[in-house]
Amino acid sequence: MTSRFTTTFARLRAENRAGFVAYVMAGDGDTEALLDALPGAGADVIELGLPFTDPMADGAAIQEAGQRALKGGMNTKKALQLARAFRAKHADTPLVLMGYANPIHHYGWADFATDAAAAGVDGIICVDLPPEEDKPLRDALAAHGLSVIRLATPTTDDERLKTVAEGSGGFVYYVSTTGVTGAGIGAATDVSAAVALVRKATGLPVVVGFGVRTEEAAAEIAKGSDAVVVGSAIVSANHDGGTQAAIDLVKRLSAAVRGAMRDAS
Repeated sequence: MTSRFTTTFARLRAENRAGFVAYVMAGDGDTEALLDALPGAGADVIELGLPFTDPMADGAAIQEAGQRALKGGMNTKKALQLARAFRAKHADTPLVLMGYANPIHHYGWADFATDAAAAGVDGIICVDLPPEEDKPLRDALAAHGLSVIRLATPTTDDERLKTVAEGSGGFVYYVSTTGVTGAGIGAATDVSAAVALVRKATGLPVVVGFGVRTEEAAAEIAKGSDAVVVGSAIVSANHDGGTQAAIDLVKRLSAAVRGAMRDAS
């Protein structure tokens, strides 16, 4: 069966451009309305954050968004309901859940995979679950055709990339900084070279995130990647200006990415 990831990245390659991936935190503001608007605003893939009390990989903007969501009563089950509502209206846009192992383990690996598949989710990024420890989740997801999407970083060497590649699906998320989300990004030339290495080692599309905040940065990174992720800037716009402000930012960012032709690779 052809996955939404396969179809989306094949379309992007045919158009010789990178995709735009928009991250939003479940339960921070009117998430259902924001999710519904993202494909029309230019998002090729969507990441839906699962709020957690100890989000160690996230910068201040996403940490605070998670705390607001939790205080508002958001949890993993309700986040899956948001995913289901999104999928009922949008059949083709890949939807990824991004979160931490503790809430998923508490939910139950098998139950989570079953409910995620029923909600129309395509893959899971579990930030703090390394490949050596993700077999219970990976096996549960595989039973429903869902992908475990793994991370690579500037410190991931060739040998480690082999481990990252084994069992990965959908795409590889290249963390462009050794810090937390929203903390800034390395030189575009360095990122482009790293993306090429990860792509060759894994055979999967490589998306770049953790530090892309501006249209200029997104466009530059788009030249050497398969897709560009923006999270903290969208979360901040949503909090400061509401749903429409976040949508307007996504439109600008996605247009910048769409206008940046990829380097030959």
